[in-house]
Amino acid sequence: MSNNPWEQENLQSADDRTVPLNSEHIQAVGAQQAQPHNAQNPIQGQVDPSSGASYQQPAPARGAQPAHNHQGASTAGSYNYAHAVQGQPPSAQAYPQNYYAQVAPAKKHSTTALISAAAIAALIGGGVGGGVAATLGALGSASITRTSAGTTIVNNTDSVNAVTAAAAKAIPSVVTISANTRSEAGSGSGIILDDQGHILTNTHVVTLDGATSKANLEVQLSDGNVRAATVVGTDPTSDLAVIKISDTSGLNLTPASLGDSGALNVGDTTVAIGAPLGLSNTVTTGIVSNMVRTIEVASSAAKDSNSDSDSSDPFGGSPFQFEMPGQQRYSSSNTSSISLNVIQTDAAVNPGNSGGALVNSAGEVIGVNVAIASTDTSTTSSSGNIGVGFAIPINYAKRVANEIIESGSASHGMLGASVTTSPANKDASESFGDGALIKEVTSGGAAEKAGLEKGDVVTAVDGRTISEATELTAAVREAAAGQTVTLTVERKGSSQQVEVTLGQATS
Repeated sequence: MSNNPWEQENLQSADDRTVPLNSEHIQAVGAQQAQPHNAQNPIQGQVDPSSGASYQQPAPARGAQPAHNHQGASTAGSYNYAHAVQGQPPSAQAYPQNYYAQVAPAKKHSTTALISAAAIAALIGGGVGGGVAATLGALGSASITRTSAGTTIVNNTDSVNAVTAAAAKAIPSVVTISANTRSEAGSGSGIILDDQGHILTNTHVVTLDGATSKANLEVQLSDGNVRAATVVGTDPTSDLAVIKISDTSGLNLTPASLGDSGALNVGDTTVAIGAPLGLSNTVTTGIVSNMVRTIEVASSAAKDSNSDSDSSDPFGGSPFQFEMPGQQRYSSSNTSSISLNVIQTDAAVNPGNSGGALVNSAGEVIGVNVAIASTDTSTTSSSGNIGVGFAIPINYAKRVANEIIESGSASHGMLGASVTTSPANKDASESFGDGALIKEVTSGGAAEKAGLEKGDVVTAVDGRTISEATELTAAVREAAAGQTVTLTVERKGSSQQVEVTLGQATS
């Protein structure tokens, strides 16, 4: 697997030596039978680096360092992997079956019901999706019909809403993933990218949090079909991975409709779809809680980079941990910290949701569910949803997935500088930062070539506010190697814009 070379010795001396600073759909058709629509949605576009996310934090966990309440600060506490792992052989695991309600077509519906059905169709449109078809007969009667096997049934067209439509569209594109070895087994979720069987998920799902690179993988589709899968590539720096169904013959694959995470607003409806605790096709809903979070988490898959911060550092403290419920946390010698820009949501996310879809009210994937916050500081954890979940923005995930499919790995930007957090309040604050202070630049690196100097304070990357060193690391790593970004830099009391063409982080 790829390495994660960027480093921050601690946030008093944070060294980024590189800083590295559907099978179904809904349609309303007047006086005609609805026709199935199997449009595909291949992965599209490259990431706009300005669409990433910085963050404020929850209350500190017991015994943790002070939380930072400014935008983009590192938070003390505990993040959990949102995937389920059982420390037992796969033979001891029981995976739930899928049950599908049967709907008997009604002979007549009221006018209100017809309008509601049409409303669903309007929400879902003609894109890839699943669910039911609303048909209007020649005599004006309506019925709700299944176009093929699926998981979302509309029993009462009078009470449908945007979540109903979003779930109907997105569920066929979300799968349940089983990963197991002779001694361990776990489950997570994934998102179908194309009709070739490529599936986007998390590195920690397919590696059992770095425990193995050779897990046996199986994928269960929303319609119950199960197939073996293999790893195309993993990217521990972003905690993203792509796997591929080994044999797609006879399958009706529904590629997900991918949205624009850069167009979200706080308060937008979110729908999380996945397999929490192994319960496939589970739908929960909430809102976008914050668009500019940066979380620092421990990853056992990124074993070759050093710890980012010292526990005595008032700006960071111990990083939140990716934990596997029911398992002991990996020791610090086996983990590295990674910084991620994420979308925060209060849609319920639990172990098993990792790698699943966070979608908007149009049923478009806007994020890949990755972690949950926890106040549990014990060595074992069975923590679940407390209303603070995180998803990797889909604009970032699209770039990484495209690169993995094309070459087996993804690239990440490297600034080539050593950074630490610049204290706020005229350098007097012990809890808040107002930028990333450059301690030194690497000879021949991107920072030196762009004219950055020791003592410069980076306060924004492509317009995204930077308050701490970890935020600069996350923003630089989110960009691709060779990408040009614009840094806002404070130097001797004046502000200037500096364009930097990033180097490539070693992987």
